[in-house]
Amino acid sequence: MLDVSRSDLVAAVAGAGTMGRGIVQVLAQCGARTLVYDAQPGAAAIAKDAIGQSLGKLAEKGRLKPAEVQATLGRIEVADSLQGFAPCHVVIEAIVEDLNEKRRIFSSLENVVAQTCILASNTSSLSVTAMAAACKRPGRVAGYHFFNPVPVLKIVEVVDGVRTEPWVTDALAALAKRFGHTPVRCKDTPGFIVNHAGRAFVPESLRVLAEGVADFATIDRILVDAAGFRLGPFGLMDLVGLDVAHAVMKSMYQQYYE
Repeated sequence: MLDVSRSDLVAAVAGAGTMGRGIVQVLAQCGARTLVYDAQPGAAAIAKDAIGQSLGKLAEKGRLKPAEVQATLGRIEVADSLQGFAPCHVVIEAIVEDLNEKRRIFSSLENVVAQTCILASNTSSLSVTAMAAACKRPGRVAGYHFFNPVPVLKIVEVVDGVRTEPWVTDALAALAKRFGHTPVRCKDTPGFIVNHAGRAFVPESLRVLAEGVADFATIDRILVDAAGFRLGPFGLMDLVGLDVAHAVMKSMYQQYYE
């Protein structure tokens, strides 16, 4: 089993978008040497700059010391390619929500990292088992679903695929605790827990809108004020992006046909 408490832990994130940069931030803040790569030239460097700005704001509010900001940024390294992930103990992919793309990146990573390196996916709804099927060692593949914004929403779904070895999800759960998140263990079912339980609010809200019952603002306000949601369904789609929201709804429909 990987000892995630080790001081020389090396982690990496593939994908430097909103989710990727949040994952990079929490990994670096907990003391891990953290590599980040994005297929889009310059995106990883931009992500590091954005993390610096985020940490700077925390320092201005007195929630971090300036020295802690510099130490955290010093642990973040921009990789020029996936080859830079060779020394990693754990790699988390946070790329586009597309099964074929995720299978492709895991297959590529297997030719780079050690056999003991954990490969984790930040997928919100796709089958972890299907991703792992593209790998020579499917037992080291697991789901690791964070929520946006990652540094604020301190929960992460730790997902066992059909062939995931127990030590892998044990290590990921322990790692989540190291960076201050609460790990929730779950099986590889469509939408896992959160999206299975809550994703229906989005398409139903779209249906209410399409039928002309109420407008965007009213629907959001009802769910926030009356149902206790922190964010309405349309505000949520704005936050995560319509492309991501559509991919999740499509994935859920294709697996449940409802």
